[in-house]
Amino acid sequence: ALVHEPRGHAGMYGAVVVRGGAAAAGAHLAALFLHGAGYSAMCGHAVLALSRFALDYGLVEAPSRPETAVRLRCPCGPVTAFVPWDGHRSGNPVRFHSVPAFAAATDLAIDVPGHGKVVVDIGYGGTFYAFLSAEQLGLDVCSSKTRDLVNAASAVTEAVKKQFKLHHPESEDLAFLYGTILTDGKDAFSKESTTNICVFADEQVDRSPTGSGVTARIALQYHKGLIQLNQTRTFRSSTTGSLFTGKAVQAIKFGNYNAVIVEVSGEAFYTGTATFTIEEEDPLKYGFVFK
Repeated sequence: ALVHEPRGHAGMYGAVVVRGGAAAAGAHLAALFLHGAGYSAMCGHAVLALSRFALDYGLVEAPSRPETAVRLRCPCGPVTAFVPWDGHRSGNPVRFHSVPAFAAATDLAIDVPGHGKVVVDIGYGGTFYAFLSAEQLGLDVCSSKTRDLVNAASAVTEAVKKQFKLHHPESEDLAFLYGTILTDGKDAFSKESTTNICVFADEQVDRSPTGSGVTARIALQYHKGLIQLNQTRTFRSSTTGSLFTGKAVQAIKFGNYNAVIVEVSGEAFYTGTATFTIEEEDPLKYGFVFK
């Protein structure tokens, strides 16, 4: 009801905060992430926002200055955020360490109907994404029409699903391709920002640089030797121009994968609070969505 029109929109994203037993194992809170097509396993930008919320609304006892660790339980696993705290309210930027991230496949040849053979990488950063430069599809991530980028990315997602089987070391429930991230192709380390657009779920477009996508992309770059530990990269959203930074801070083993812990940093801002009403006699009380 809240994600679909008229209360939401086709690109709306949400989080259900869970406390008590469901947030056990030392977490301050747990969260379920939802969008117009269902649920997702991880959302970095939601983690940034929820962590500020946890401090400002008293979900963390005795927060410390100048920064407080907020432990969240996400569907993909435990995530720890570090939030500025001045004794009265939270601030920005917020950073978080996610679950182990790894390269699931690199330089994978995929036949995409309407586009022919393309080469993709598949990375995991709490959920799986396919990555490739928009140039391979005859597009520019910064200047092409969003509709064209969405159509092409969705075609890649469907092709990868049919041609490559994913595996997750701990849970086969997480072994699904969430979407495709088109990039400007600037994967080698640089102090200049690199731009991408994430098309996930049912052709939804991320308004942020995609926290879980940044996590996965850093893991791929580290795997390929394009970036070293503690080298910070800046990632730009082609939709809003907003920025995240990311860096690999620790190399670990995760199942059979050589993985990394990635630190993502960004900003999240309050837009307001609202009271929603649902009238039982309303035939459209649960909302509607147009494609």
